[in-house]
Amino acid sequence: MIDDQARSLRRMNQSRLIKVIAVTGGKGGVGKTNITLNTAISMAKMGKRVMVLDADLGLANVDVMLGLRVEKNLSHVLSGECTLDEVLVVGPHGILIAPATSGTQSMTELSPTEHAGLIRAFSELRTDIDVLIVDTAAGISDMVLSFSRASQDIMMVVCDEPTSLTDAYALIKLLNREHGVFRFKIVANMVRNMREGQELFAKLSKVTNRFLDVALELVATVPYDENIRRSVRKQKAIVDAFPGSPASIAIKGLADRAMHWPIPNQPGGHLEFFLEQLVAEKAVGEQR
Repeated sequence: MIDDQARSLRRMNQSRLIKVIAVTGGKGGVGKTNITLNTAISMAKMGKRVMVLDADLGLANVDVMLGLRVEKNLSHVLSGECTLDEVLVVGPHGILIAPATSGTQSMTELSPTEHAGLIRAFSELRTDIDVLIVDTAAGISDMVLSFSRASQDIMMVVCDEPTSLTDAYALIKLLNREHGVFRFKIVANMVRNMREGQELFAKLSKVTNRFLDVALELVATVPYDENIRRSVRKQKAIVDAFPGSPASIAIKGLADRAMHWPIPNQPGGHLEFFLEQLVAEKAVGEQR
């Protein structure tokens, strides 16, 4: 079944090079979803067709943060009730959101057959996109590892808390040693100033340089901004609610830089590889 789905995916339009970015952090509460949504909206304002995949499959919150009404989600796609195109929700500036479920344990433990169903759904996607941003769950579960390593770029969101650095390091270590991932883009979030962001990056780099064979790149320092809390209460993205605020300016800069990250021309540069990789890894894991 997996081979059949892989062949189906390869038949997708090979000219559709799609930028795939995973936003993760190891620890919850570091502002990962805020970074995801505001980056997506900023890219959409640049004229890009952007999709956000809520990969916190059991505790979805992307749609809630934007006050969007969701009638169906990925669980309905997996059950065969509808297609992926039919569950997509249009958010601000035309971003598309593939919503997950909330409070559903089974969605966090998909079988190879269910992963194949997800692949089939994406292989039949009729909506053209330029960028797919994956908002992963917190923690270091197999699902987080799979979504992260199957993406072209991994944005690790950290804040100045010991647990944030510890959990980020643990995730980087697992991805590096178990899955051969060597490059990570770091977002220092909720810092007081640029210097604090650089110091936070230096703390993480010091440990990874000593024990791991990885390359970290500081791609953004996003300042603590009370307007983020206000925008969450309004169920709006800060780049829309308070476009001139310090956090908005930093995230718009991040989005602009991300748009210039190269898309590889080999496997890994296509949406079909992203999903094929997920199902292949899940199957291998269950055969062990």
